Amino acid sequence: MTDKVASEHVVEGLGVSPGIGIGVAYVCESGSARIPEYRIRPAEVEAEQRRLREAVLRARRQLGRLRAKTRERVATRDWAADEVIYLLDAYMMMLKDSRLLRGAYARIAAERVNAEAAVQAEVVAICDGFRTMQDAYLSARVEDIREVGNRLIAQLTREPGKPLFSIPHGSVIVAEELTPAETAQLDPDHVVGIAAQMGGPQGHTAILARALGVPTVLGAAGLLDSVRSGDPILIDGDHGQIVVHPTPMAVQEYRRRRGERQDEERALRQLAGKPAVTRDGVPISLQANVELPMEMEHVVEAGAAGIGLLRTEFMFMNRPMPPTEDEQYGALRTLIERAGGYCITVRTLDLGGDKGAVPFVGQFGDSATSPLGIRGIRLSLARAELLETQFRAILRAGAHGPVRILLPMVTAVAEVRAARDVLARAARRLYRRGVDLPTTLPPLGTMIEVPGAALTADALALVSDFFAIGSNDLTMYTLAIDRSDERVAHLYNPLHPGVLRMIQFAAAAALRARIPVCVCGEIAGEPRFTPLLLGLGFRELSMTASSIARVKRRILGLDLLAAQRRTQLIMDETDPLRIQVLLDDFNAAVS
Repeated sequence: MTDKVASEHVVEGLGVSPGIGIGVAYVCESGSARIPEYRIRPAEVEAEQRRLREAVLRARRQLGRLRAKTRERVATRDWAADEVIYLLDAYMMMLKDSRLLRGAYARIAAERVNAEAAVQAEVVAICDGFRTMQDAYLSARVEDIREVGNRLIAQLTREPGKPLFSIPHGSVIVAEELTPAETAQLDPDHVVGIAAQMGGPQGHTAILARALGVPTVLGAAGLLDSVRSGDPILIDGDHGQIVVHPTPMAVQEYRRRRGERQDEERALRQLAGKPAVTRDGVPISLQANVELPMEMEHVVEAGAAGIGLLRTEFMFMNRPMPPTEDEQYGALRTLIERAGGYCITVRTLDLGGDKGAVPFVGQFGDSATSPLGIRGIRLSLARAELLETQFRAILRAGAHGPVRILLPMVTAVAEVRAARDVLARAARRLYRRGVDLPTTLPPLGTMIEVPGAALTADALALVSDFFAIGSNDLTMYTLAIDRSDERVAHLYNPLHPGVLRMIQFAAAAALRARIPVCVCGEIAGEPRFTPLLLGLGFRELSMTASSIARVKRRILGLDLLAAQRRTQLIMDETDPLRIQVLLDDFNAAVS
C-alpha cells in the first residue's frame, strides 16, 4: 500500500487558472456533516420554522463578521477582497429573501420535515433546475446556492466548521470543494496551488483563483482518493493536471517550465508602460474586457488604454430583484474612478444565451435563456424600465470620467433608435431631478455579433457612434456552431471565410462612416490574429487584461504595410485551411 501511494500518480481535471505550482498537499476536510432527516408533527411546524429563522439570523451575523474582516483587507489594498465582499453581499441577500428560504419554509409546512432536511431538499431542487438550463453561467451559480445552504445547515446542526486560517508556506490546497469565500481568504504568498474534485471554469472559485494568480485545477474526479496531507504535489493549471508524488524528473521538468513562464512574464511586464505602436509608427489602442470589478487591478497593471467592454451582468446576478439606480451608479462610479481617466465602454445588460438569466425576467420563460430568444437589446427594450434605470446610472457615473454605452445583440436600426429614445428620456428625468450632466450624452455604440447586424452595418453606422465587433457570437451564429457541444465544437473557426467577410464588411462600414470600430471577442487577445485584424483596418482591440502584453509585443514587431498586403491575400481565399497557412506563414516569417 505504501509503495502504491508513493508512486507518481496523475489526476486529470480542468485547468481554470494558469500556471505551475510545486508544493506540499494540504488536504481540507469536507466539513459536510451528516444531515438529520425526520418527520415532525403538525403542532411542531411553527417551532421548526422559527428554528430556521434563528439559523438564518446566525448565518447572517457570521457573514457580517466575515465581511468586516474582509473590509480590513481592503484597507491594506488586498484587491481580491473587493470580490469576496460582493459575494458575501449576495449571500446575505439570499439569506434575507430568496427562493431557497421561501422553499424551505414551505417544505417544513407541506412535507412536515425538519429544517435541515427542508433546506437540503430545496438546495437540490434549485441546483438541479439550474443544471438543466444548459447555461454555463447559471450552472456555475450552483456553488453559490450550495454555499448558502451549507451555511444554514451548519447553523442548524451547530457544526459551523473551521475556516481556512493558518496554512503552511508552500501549500497546495486539496479539497472536495473550495467555496468562493474560502478562496478569497487564501494568501497567495503561502498557497502555491489549488486542486478540488468539484468546480468548473465559470464558477466564482475559479474566477477568484485567476484573480489571485494561483494555479488551479478543479473538477478532478477521485482526487481525494489519491492524495493525503504532506504528499509532494504538482499543479499544472495550463493543462489541467495534478501530479501526486512526482518523480524527480517530473519535478525538474515542471521547474524548468515554471522558470520559463516567470521569465516571459517578467519580460512582458516591462511592456506595460510602452505604447502599442507598429514598426512603421501606427498607434494601436489596446483595451481590456472586464467582467468583474476585481479585474481592475490587473487592467491597471497591464497598462490598458481603457475598458473596451465592461460587462454589467455582475450587478444583476444572484439576486431576486434588479439592482437600483443608486446601486448601479455606485458600482460604476468605483470602476470609472479606478480607470484613472481612461474611457470605459459600458455594455448594457446582456442576459440570455451562455450569459445567463435572472429570476426577475422569468416571465419570458425559456426564451430568456435561448441564444435565439429574447436576449440582449431585445430584453432591455421589452423591459424598458430596466434599461432606463441602467442608463440613468451610467449617465450619473459618467460625471466622474469618460464613458461610452454599448448595445448588445442589435439586429436592426430601429433597436438603436429605440434605445436612443430611452437614453434621452433618462437624461430628461435626471435633469428634472437637478442632476448635473454634460451637455452631450455619452456615445452610443452597436455591438456587431450577429450576421444580420454585420450585413446591415452600413445602415447601423448611420445611427451609431461606434461599433464593437463581438467575434465570439458572430462566429457562432455565422457557422451555426455551439462551442459547448463537443460534437461540433471542433468546427468553430473564426478564420472561416464567411466569418472574416462579416468582420471585414462591418469594419469597412465603420471606416466609411468615420466612426470608431473595435474588436472585443477572443480573437482580439490572440497574437496570431493581430496582423489580420490590423490589416482589416482595426486600430482598437479589447481583450482580457492578461493578453494585452502578448498582443502588444506582437504589434511592436509588426510592419502594418506588410500585414495589410498579407490580409489582402487572405481575404481573396475561400479555403479555411489555406487562410490558416497564409496567416501562420506570415507570423512565422516576422517572429
